[in-house]
Amino acid sequence: MASMTVKLWGVRGSIPSPGPRTVYYGGNTACVSVEAEDRVLILDAGSGICALGRQLRHQDKDIYLMISHNHWDHIQGFPFFLPVYQPGRRVFLLPYHSEKRALCAVLDQMDGARFPVTAAELLSDYQCVLDNQLEFLAGAGFRLECIETNHPGGCHGFRIHGDHGSAVYIPDNELEPPGTRTTQLEEFADFCAGATVLIHDAQYVPADLPAKHGWGHSVVDDVLELAARARPVQLLLYHHDPERTDAEVAALERRARRQVRARGATMACAAAREGVSFRI
Repeated sequence: MASMTVKLWGVRGSIPSPGPRTVYYGGNTACVSVEAEDRVLILDAGSGICALGRQLRHQDKDIYLMISHNHWDHIQGFPFFLPVYQPGRRVFLLPYHSEKRALCAVLDQMDGARFPVTAAELLSDYQCVLDNQLEFLAGAGFRLECIETNHPGGCHGFRIHGDHGSAVYIPDNELEPPGTRTTQLEEFADFCAGATVLIHDAQYVPADLPAKHGWGHSVVDDVLELAARARPVQLLLYHHDPERTDAEVAALERRARRQVRARGATMACAAAREGVSFRI
């Protein structure tokens, strides 16, 4: 497999937060693309997918859209994703599902009531893949692993392998939840070990607790502990709280970098920002 380009199109959690206070890091909700020469894998369809769609409508690459989970901030951009309105455009939808649920939430929201265009009216040649998703993607040239996260309603994180490295994307995960854990810290560390880049939910700071304990998102300090164990080349703090301004995210980033230096680690650490890209 040739090298791939990973790009961030949406880095916020919960709800889009546009405006002058969020313009630097970005106010769109979750969306990351993994682009190869003739195909593109999209992770989540938050509002960030809208700008990605404007770019992809001028290309003829096959599109594979994988959803980490069905919460609104991870599917809300799909009805505005322009390629699905292009006649004959090949789009493969790989929704989140568990043993208890199997539904294609990105299409279900297009029912004529919640959005005026129904799924049946889309012009693209789309297909919803519910079974054997990782094998299906492998056949398309994308090598993925997945892990279940600690998040209300369930969520998957992904590791994408390229010829020259790997990227881990874990958008919604509470590393230290108050109740029973779906996945232990040690399991996350093994899953993330040695990644070229680790993109991990870091929505909260210590001052947000205990009020938001159990809401399914990680405190920055816990993400730094995970990274200390997993030792990625680069850590991107992701899924910023919608109320957090650019100045506050920058302060969070500086504090995280100080903590990394205090540990004696060489890992690069930054707050995720729309438009950032890297090769794997």
